[in-house]
Amino acid sequence: MEEELIRVLVVDDSAYNRRVVGDIIDQSGFARVVGIARDGEKGLKKVFDLHPDLVILDLEMPHMDGFTFLRILMKSLPTPVVVVSSLAEERNVFKALELGALDFVAKPDSKLSVVEGFQAELLQKLLITRHIRMRNIQRRISSQAAQAGAAPVVKPGEERVKMDLIAIGASTGGPSAIQSIISRLPPDLGAGIAISQHMPAGFTKAFAERLDRISKLKVKEAEAGDIMEKGKALLSPGGKNLILAKHGSKVVAELEDRTDHDRYVPSVDKLFKSAARVYGHRALAVVLTGMGSDGKEGILAVKALGGYVIAESEKTSIVFGMPREAISTQKVDRVANLEEIAGEILKFC
Repeated sequence: MEEELIRVLVVDDSAYNRRVVGDIIDQSGFARVVGIARDGEKGLKKVFDLHPDLVILDLEMPHMDGFTFLRILMKSLPTPVVVVSSLAEERNVFKALELGALDFVAKPDSKLSVVEGFQAELLQKLLITRHIRMRNIQRRISSQAAQAGAAPVVKPGEERVKMDLIAIGASTGGPSAIQSIISRLPPDLGAGIAISQHMPAGFTKAFAERLDRISKLKVKEAEAGDIMEKGKALLSPGGKNLILAKHGSKVVAELEDRTDHDRYVPSVDKLFKSAARVYGHRALAVVLTGMGSDGKEGILAVKALGGYVIAESEKTSIVFGMPREAISTQKVDRVANLEEIAGEILKFC
């Protein structure tokens, strides 16, 4: 029935992009375009008139850009937003996510209409709309400023078996969640960190650089041969899997190309499994917000070798898919709100 379709507003100053994106949405069978706007100012009026389920947003527009649009929208009428961004705007994407955008789709360099990958990615983001917890996006925005850089509290007597590696996996809503955790950890953290965030190739380097700027830790996009060290965080490059391997007395990063069997890349499962093989009972796995079940098999591997698992709670997850699947295994040791996770990590480090 038509009323069950996902109602989408497209805000983009390019007539060509509006047409291509609109065609993809209208031909999906589960969504329809209810309005278009050429700039943020007209887009806001359309949001208040139409109350769409989702907004597809360009960032660089005349009169009112996407950032101003997001600031006003999230204060006035919080609505799920997916940004369509080119690689040239990679740094702007993370600013948009901080302002409340749900996720982004990478705009291909060539004509949109001939790039199947863009179409598949956009349709996937549309489907996530039904699973979004908008109140959690609002909650995260309001708590970001208060939490930024604040040291987590670890009560005396709560310290546990020391961990040598913290492996973090996330998807939709993950960038801001990861930023919240990483920004609160001390420079002398007694463990290394490996991160697998579902993100397309070309954007993870900018994300790693952003994490490095706001963190006391050293954060970088992983390269083959990088050594895993205490107080250092490696982020899996988009389009590849980060695998940890023992080389003599050192643990190094290996990068694996996508295979035909990979549903998610970067793969949280593959990162967690490699962490379990290398670190055994001294590996801590953290499953954050995201759609799907990536990480579920990985935490079983971590627990089989005596490691520890934390999952983000439903209360703070933007999309409670990956954490729910992890919890369903009954192998999760602690379910925690996002603001508690940095403190939970420090109990082991």
